[in-house]
Amino acid sequence: MNDAGGSVSIADLLDERRHLLDVAHGMLGSRCEAEDVIAETYRRWYALSSAERARIPAPGAWLVEAVGSICGQARPNVLDSMSTAVDLVGRAEPEYAEPADRALHSLRATRSRPTTTQRHDAVVFTVRQACVTEDAPLLASMLAPDAMAFFDGGGKVRAPTGPVHGNLEVARSLLTLVARHPRITLHTQSVNGHAGIVVRYDHQVAAVISLDIAGRHVVQVWVTLNPDKLRSWNQSRDWGGPGQGN
Repeated sequence: MNDAGGSVSIADLLDERRHLLDVAHGMLGSRCEAEDVIAETYRRWYALSSAERARIPAPGAWLVEAVGSICGQARPNVLDSMSTAVDLVGRAEPEYAEPADRALHSLRATRSRPTTTQRHDAVVFTVRQACVTEDAPLLASMLAPDAMAFFDGGGKVRAPTGPVHGNLEVARSLLTLVARHPRITLHTQSVNGHAGIVVRYDHQVAAVISLDIAGRHVVQVWVTLNPDKLRSWNQSRDWGGPGQGN
């Protein structure tokens, strides 16, 4: 499934989530209950089919309306009944995350080929530069023609709900995600033992990107956007790694 059209910039993703939390908090007066409402809101978003989501002209407005509806229901007793659904959405995005999780190791084993650390780091550095300068041709040239990208939003932020296929589509979705913004910075540093890209919004880690490289090209891109999975990055004061600040 190619869902590059579901890409949203990180700045917009975080601003959207914060706005929804503010709306829910203002209606309920509880930050904890507001978090539950946001989880239920995104669960409803991902319960829609891709075609249904594509027909919504203003997703942000749809989400705000959903928050208002859920908060209205929550004032009597509905939040308690949401716990099961919230638990489920916290596990994975329903359309693809579980199949993708099961396939991670086999995909990496069959497609990746050993490359030197020096070459890996050089490819990652060039990918970062292409993203920072918004150089679509350069970024596409660093990706294998059949490259794939996976976006893990965990049902907590809007993200493509299926793997994105092809170097041109992957490049487009990445450039949309990390679109230039005065509060967004990209750093190359260690991700799971190899050089990767860490995206920060102000001082908050907003995304972690790891790259599987075969030869001189990226064959798979793994983008973690799930706030729960990024919590450890944001709790740590040690952001050191290869090329920190680059």
